[in-house]
Formats: sequence, structure tokens, C-alpha cells
Amino acid sequence: MTRDVRPGTGTLSRPCPCGSGRSYRECCAPCHLGDREAPDAVALMRSRYAAFAVGDTAYLWRTLHMGHIDRGRDRDQVLRELKVTIHHHRYRGLQILDSLQSGDSASVLFLAKIFEAGVDRSFVELSDFLHDGEGWRYLHGVAIPRARISVPPDELTIARFSSFAS
Repeated sequence: MTRDVRPGTGTLSRPCPCGSGRSYRECCAPCHLGDREAPDAVALMRSRYAAFAVGDTAYLWRTLHMGHIDRGRDRDQVLRELKVTIHHHRYRGLQILDSLQSGDSASVLFLAKIFEAGVDRSFVELSDFLHDGEGWRYLHGVAIPRARISVPPDELTIARFSSFAS
């Protein structure tokens, strides 16, 4: 597997960007390095957020479900666009708000704290995931800027999020 970013020793010992409280080495790095699959959709969401934070575009591509719209596009173009996005953003935290799983499908509601040139670009997203037989994969999501949501994030549930997404 070709990686865009190989974590250095110092990166591995730092707290994981996903906010789990564990070191990156103990948390998301094994997924990024291909040593293991995320055990559930929440873990995949955490590992994808961490991949944005550390610049691992190859992992982001690998964990897209084959049904994701970007899978119909040129892989190299998608990776270039991801690199530009990652370069312009600072990833300041992830908060999992709610999740549901039924068999091989799952939904995860989360708050991503992201800044671009000092401007808060944080958003709440309801993401859908499917297990493809090998691991959990990101299918699609509905994102709403944090500023448009009038309740504290920890009061949001998947059911309540739909009232803001309409």
C-alpha cells in the first residue's frame, strides 16, 4: 500500500487526533498503516478524522465505500483535492454525538472542529457506513455548519439532527 504520510516516531507517541485519549500509536495508526481494520463504524469515523489530521489521503481513499460518488472519479484527482483541503485546514477535535448500527450498515453523528485561516469551519455530520466484507467503509454524509445548529452539540441525536438537515 502506498501512503502519502508515514508517521514519524514523535507523531506516534502524541495523542491521537481523533480525541480518544490514547496515543496515535495505540489508536488510529494501526488502521492507517493497514495493520488492522476499524472494528466498527465509530472507530472508522475516528480513524478517518485522524487521517485528515495527519494527511493520510491514501487511507481516506481506501476507506471510501465503492458506492461513494468519489469512487466514480479519477483516484489521483480525488487524492490531489484531498491534499489541498487538508493543507488549508486545521483539525482541532472530534466529538462523536450518536451512532446506530444494524447489521452491515451504520450511521454516526459527529462534530468535527475544523479551522481554515483562523475561521471556524466546524460542522456536524451524519455519516452512513457499510461493511463491505473486509471492513467498514464511508458511504456518504450530510453536513451542516456548526453555526447553523441552535442547540449544544451534546444535545443532538441522529433523530434530532434531521430537523436541522431539512
